Amino acid sequence: QLQASGGGLVQPGGSLRLSCTASGRTFGRAPVAWFRQSSEKEREFVAAISWSVASTSYADSVKGRFTISRDNTKNTVYLQMNSLKPEDTAVYYCAVGVTGRYYDTRENNWNGWGQGTLVTVSS
Repeated sequence: QLQASGGGLVQPGGSLRLSCTASGRTFGRAPVAWFRQSSEKEREFVAAISWSVASTSYADSVKGRFTISRDNTKNTVYLQMNSLKPEDTAVYYCAVGVTGRYYDTRENNWNGWGQGTLVTVSS
């Protein structure tokens, strides 16, 4: 399973960087995605990155504010979150693609869900 970390409490307009690592495995050549779930919404796609890091995909709600990246030498995927808003408050999860379709935002295209990390944006 994957392990997400780096969450915390931040004021609106602030930044956080989340990390995703794989326990006892590597990501291989699979894409990796971030999803989030708040108390008011179902789990939703946030961002994804291909194995080659050449391609990324973002939800409209985070475009221009969030950046997904990966370091295959460290077997880690990051989510840099800037200009955070209260509506970004959620538990953030990472997942590995079942196929190579990094652009497929449907949950059934991803697995390896582990414990997420809570991000709270509040003043």
